[in-house]
Amino acid sequence: MRFGVTSGDGGPLTGHVVVTDVVTGRPVARAPVHGTDWALDVPHHWPSSLYVARFHDDRPETPEPERDAEHEVWFVVRAARPAATSSVLVSIPFATWRAYHRAGQPGRSLYYAEEPGRAARVSFADPGGGPPPERWEEPLLRWLPGAGYPVEFCSGLDLDEGDELLSPYRLLVVNGHDEYWSAGMRDSVETFVRKGGNLAVFAGNTAWWQMRLEDGGRTMVCHRDAAADPVCAVDPRRTTVEWSSSPVDRPENSLTGVSFRNGAGAWGEGMALMGRESYTVRFADHWVFEGTGLRDGDAFARGALGYETDAAELDWSAGVPRATGRDGTPRSFAVLATADLRHWRAYGQGGWATMGVFRLGAGTVFNAATINWGRALSDPVVDRVTRNVLDRLGGAAPGPSWHTVGRAPRLRALAACEGLLFAVAEDGRSLLRREPSDQNLPWSACPPAPGPAPEIRCLTAPREACHPVPLALLAVDTDDRLLVRAPVPGPSPWVPAGKVPAGTTALAMCDNTLFAVTAHDDTLHHRPALHPEGSWTAVGPAGKASSLTVLDARLYAAGPDGLLTRPPVTTDAPFVPTGPFPTATALAPYAGRLLAVTADDLLVSLRPGPGPVV
Repeated sequence: MRFGVTSGDGGPLTGHVVVTDVVTGRPVARAPVHGTDWALDVPHHWPSSLYVARFHDDRPETPEPERDAEHEVWFVVRAARPAATSSVLVSIPFATWRAYHRAGQPGRSLYYAEEPGRAARVSFADPGGGPPPERWEEPLLRWLPGAGYPVEFCSGLDLDEGDELLSPYRLLVVNGHDEYWSAGMRDSVETFVRKGGNLAVFAGNTAWWQMRLEDGGRTMVCHRDAAADPVCAVDPRRTTVEWSSSPVDRPENSLTGVSFRNGAGAWGEGMALMGRESYTVRFADHWVFEGTGLRDGDAFARGALGYETDAAELDWSAGVPRATGRDGTPRSFAVLATADLRHWRAYGQGGWATMGVFRLGAGTVFNAATINWGRALSDPVVDRVTRNVLDRLGGAAPGPSWHTVGRAPRLRALAACEGLLFAVAEDGRSLLRREPSDQNLPWSACPPAPGPAPEIRCLTAPREACHPVPLALLAVDTDDRLLVRAPVPGPSPWVPAGKVPAGTTALAMCDNTLFAVTAHDDTLHHRPALHPEGSWTAVGPAGKASSLTVLDARLYAAGPDGLLTRPPVTTDAPFVPTGPFPTATALAPYAGRLLAVTADDLLVSLRPGPGPVV
């Protein structure tokens, strides 16, 4: 690395330089400097980390404003062999640091936002450009090694063409204040997650502005105004405006789950509010809160919120918050915690903070949605939540592929049909419903139809209608009758549709074929679905299945040996274990996932993969 240096009076420098590993605080090099340049050969034994080189003039002089910042150069050393020692990569937001450097000085900074003298182009070769005085990123960076996480580091700018860089890792961590992203950064990270990587955002105001890198990556461009950006006329997608604004129209929510547009900001004297605010738990059964002892409604993470937060647009009509999706937040987003910060409008921008997690392709995204998360790591709950995220999303071995999506109080059977999840209550006669989302939504009772209600043993629904049989709920009652009901939340009668093998305890339908399990003799049976009077034929052993369903044209069963699977053939084929899974009493498929009722009354969601389920 080559450095151009001058003394305080602009002439050659006579002094020295000290290079420090910022993460550990340990000085790693000291050297004399004479003249107008200095070169650093990075030793092979230096670990991947964030470093700062501080130049000192040995001659006495009066420091000028920002002298220390002007005499610092911050840089990252990447791993020589990516993921050689870690599956976690931490990004350093150099673009945001450079955007704020020399704020208010005409032509030197992207700030302040609406001042006519602000710059639209800033160079990474200019002096300074390290973290702002608050150093939002530093607490988490220093916590990681002490907590036992051997992470590796990259510059956020490395992500601009980062497909190859990211591919060896399981988890990318975005930390602190990472406000400025290029289209290349966004594309690389989204591709990484969709292919099965994970993203953990311990940050706020994330990816708010689109910027461009020019001059081989040495210059950052951000006009903040489509009319002033010449690229708008030739490539509107790369216009340097807010990601959610026209003509880009690519809300950051689709990557991060949340946005500063619905978040809150407290500036100036309002920054003192950061130490007073707390999150409120909204989904205590989620794996993110495992081991915290928290319950829904508890306050936690006091001091973690500020000075900017991100949020999703929420709907509270079901009694718990859920994302509407109108602002670009994915449908799979689960709200874990919220903070009502609308009173911050007295100091800047009123809004909310929304902690959440969601699926993006084959990967998972967690977002703490606040710039100040790292400064609350002394809180045992914040510490544990952070560890849960790093361990599950970034552990050397893949974490569990199932997660809790709500409560399932004493449910006997489960089925999904026409966008609703139906369940039979413990009494066998009450039918319940809820949306099959990842949010912990409450169950509502379906009003009963006139007349006595049958007692249901098991429930299922076909994936597709098979003419002339429409999509419907299929059930087996205690009289061994096959029953059919319209999949509607209102009252609807159960209509007899034939007989099932005596003692049937599980039912599924695939490829116009009904499959039934009789537990007393552990046998799987089948018959054509379109022939109600047809006879049932024994296929073979049922794997001691207590429930049965169909996903992606395969039979799945829950039994004492975990989750089992086999093709839906009408010849003898054994059920094969897919791996450990919570003891389940009911199964249903929805949108490429299995939903299961566990023995401890939780509703969990599972994405079966090509290999064993873990």
